[in-house]
Amino acid sequence: MKQLFSTKLRIILVLVVLITAALSVVAGLTNQSVPDLVIQGLLTPFRSAATALTNTVERYYSYMFKYEALEAENQVLKAQIAQMEDVARQADATARENERLRKTIKLQNAHESYVLQDAYIIGWSSTDFTSVLTVNRGSDAGIATNMCAVTETGEVVGLVTQVGKNYAEIKTVLDSTLEISSTISSSGYNGMVKGGYMNGTEKLLKMDYLPSAAIIRNNQQVVTSGSTVYPRGLIVGSVVDAGFEQTGVAKYALLKSAADIDSLEQIFIITQYTTDVDTAGASADGSADTTAETTAPTE
Repeated sequence: MKQLFSTKLRIILVLVVLITAALSVVAGLTNQSVPDLVIQGLLTPFRSAATALTNTVERYYSYMFKYEALEAENQVLKAQIAQMEDVARQADATARENERLRKTIKLQNAHESYVLQDAYIIGWSSTDFTSVLTVNRGSDAGIATNMCAVTETGEVVGLVTQVGKNYAEIKTVLDSTLEISSTISSSGYNGMVKGGYMNGTEKLLKMDYLPSAAIIRNNQQVVTSGSTVYPRGLIVGSVVDAGFEQTGVAKYALLKSAADIDSLEQIFIITQYTTDVDTAGASADGSADTTAETTAPTE
């Protein structure tokens, strides 16, 4: 046992001598003392660890700085995009408004006697049998019940049925309870138009009480016949189909509404108008008097 310990000690002593000799040689070559070399050797692992840690912290800081810069840039870009989108929306709204105004001028020129009040749609409700729009004009703007609502191109939207100070409700042509006396313009056949609401025809209008002998063709235009509520000649819709009633005594026609109710933004309410109506009298010179002044009814 003593011999084994002695052998190990000899080996250790030899290694120490060799290491000391090596350090002496290196010291001579580098002009550094042996203690300095020993200290450097001991500190080298710690220096490497510190360098690695420093590099990691620098990379992390650089990443965070760049991330914050990118995040800030991203927020700026988002704000710019939102601003551009807002400008684009305003431009689109202005373009649509200008187009509506141009069409309104055409409607006003075609019907000089019409007094129109514009209104924007703020609500819409419908069921299987009803279709009602709410607009942002009411009695303060001269709106009253039983006034006709139209598009900027003279297509019938419906009839004012309820009015408040700053709002009004309009029963649209799609409502099954709204009836409009109408005429097929190309043939002169008269009938009554109301919302269809038959199976598969919920978005169509139905024109009843047409003569059984009437010849009805697709795409024929249907217009208002004229009354104390609806001026004559307003476009109601166009024929898409026809058939016989169950009794076989009369025909009916299915119409596509001229006004696209679902896409409306703005409408016009006719508060006053003059129309031509037939009268039974005659003037003093014997000619038929066919002109009468009519205003939209008010409460």
